[in-house]
Amino acid sequence: MIFIDINQEQIPALGLGTFGLTGQDCRTSVADAISLGYRHIDTAKMYENEQDVGSGIQDASVDRNDLFVTTKIWHTDLSHAGITAGLEDSLQKLQMDYVNLTLIHWPSSDMDLRECLDTLMELQQAGKTRLIGVSNFPSSLLKEAKALAPIVCNQVEYHPYLGQSAVLNVLSEHQMMLTAYCPIAKGEVLEDQYLINLGKKYGKSPTQITLRWLVQQENIAAIPKSGSSKRRASNFDIFDFSLTDEEIANIHALHQNRRLINPHFAPVWDN
Repeated sequence: MIFIDINQEQIPALGLGTFGLTGQDCRTSVADAISLGYRHIDTAKMYENEQDVGSGIQDASVDRNDLFVTTKIWHTDLSHAGITAGLEDSLQKLQMDYVNLTLIHWPSSDMDLRECLDTLMELQQAGKTRLIGVSNFPSSLLKEAKALAPIVCNQVEYHPYLGQSAVLNVLSEHQMMLTAYCPIAKGEVLEDQYLINLGKKYGKSPTQITLRWLVQQENIAAIPKSGSSKRRASNFDIFDFSLTDEEIANIHALHQNRRLINPHFAPVWDN
């Protein structure tokens, strides 16, 4: 496993995304992932699966201190009361006293960013969350947030076809991490001839090549979601090889500014 060191926390660079997993499927997937070696679990209030994620963690019988758990506050709850109640509700459903990281899931055009971040800092001081951060923040808003609070992370869509250079530059400047969701571009990497050829060289799939490309970058985590134990195991099997600098650069060169997640309430993105 590769770890990211942020604010005295060791964050596993590969985690399990749980968006779209609910009920028993989610509970089983989380427990299975932990049995395979995953120690980073990502959920959110909007996913409506925190109860199932928490039950899956309980089923796995792993020491809570060995897990890194992230949850997120939805963009309609971005007030002092909404954030406070939202995290309390998440903790109750997860059956936990704290989460490792709490994120603003999406920025809102009418949010008071200072109030939101002050509230997250209050919850951090109270021990409800170890770290705080944001998600889906473009570079200008990310800079504004970092000036107001000790945020450590921006979780964004990031894969070979969406380079995120502007966001990455800000994160690098401030020693923050990026967590990549949609890391295999909804399966599009499986049809990419360069990734297919590179996989043949290493005896790996295009998915494994892509995940390795992500976690081999400094301060980058990836959270692929899978409802299949076989695919979860395959996704985790990326720590026995390394890509060359040239191969990493070639994958960066696949960038097409192709954004796959863009809801109507999304901010104005960086080009």
